[in-house]
Amino acid sequence: MSKIALITGASSGIGKATAQAFAKIGIDLILCGRRQERLTELSEALGPYVKTTTLTFDVRDRKAVAAAIESLPAKWQDIDILVNNAGNAHGFGPVDEGDTEDWDAMLDSNVKGLLYITKAVTPGMVRRERGHIVNLSSIAGKQTYANGTVYCASKAAVEALSEGMRLDLTQHGIKVTNIAPGAVETEFSMVRFKGDEARADKVYEGFAPLLAEDIADSIAYAISAPPHVTIADITILAAAQAAATTVYRKS
Repeated sequence: MSKIALITGASSGIGKATAQAFAKIGIDLILCGRRQERLTELSEALGPYVKTTTLTFDVRDRKAVAAAIESLPAKWQDIDILVNNAGNAHGFGPVDEGDTEDWDAMLDSNVKGLLYITKAVTPGMVRRERGHIVNLSSIAGKQTYANGTVYCASKAAVEALSEGMRLDLTQHGIKVTNIAPGAVETEFSMVRFKGDEARADKVYEGFAPLLAEDIADSIAYAISAPPHVTIADITILAAAQAAATTVYRKS
């Protein structure tokens, strides 16, 4: 029987690449996101290879999350793998000039949203005494940088949640993996800089950043480890990146 994976934020970036990587190894997919048209397009593309279904909701909405998971047909309810990928960065500047709406958006999606979906999915894993949770943190969760205080705090929370989940759930046969990417060229910077394409492009100038597929490969590796092995934490940096904000660029 094929395993079932639920991926949040599957409509683009790392989530989409992870769905594609999972399809290559025969994992059936519950594709979750806010943009149904993109989910439908991805579902149709992967349909010839694995079974797929889609759920449209915002992870920040606790009631919508619970309703979406409860709406799954019986054949989709035994979720083996949860990939908590949904999340964003909003704004870039010192904390005294911060926009509280940006703060709410980051904390509600990166922290509370992750908790809401985990709460909805893990009771079934506990009952079945098996499962794997993959949380997408960031190098920003390990190294705080100026002008990113709240985003860094939200990702540091993901680091703590991953460790805490592992402490709570290992006894039930559930693995927990924390993935901390460095600079990945996705829609991330466009969202952070609120659509300022020129500013977003500068983030990746002068070096080869990571691709969404690089992160997806690491996730596929982690969930494919033998039963007696847990890949607890992976930090992935671009070759030119030495730390969160230390990148060696070619002039």
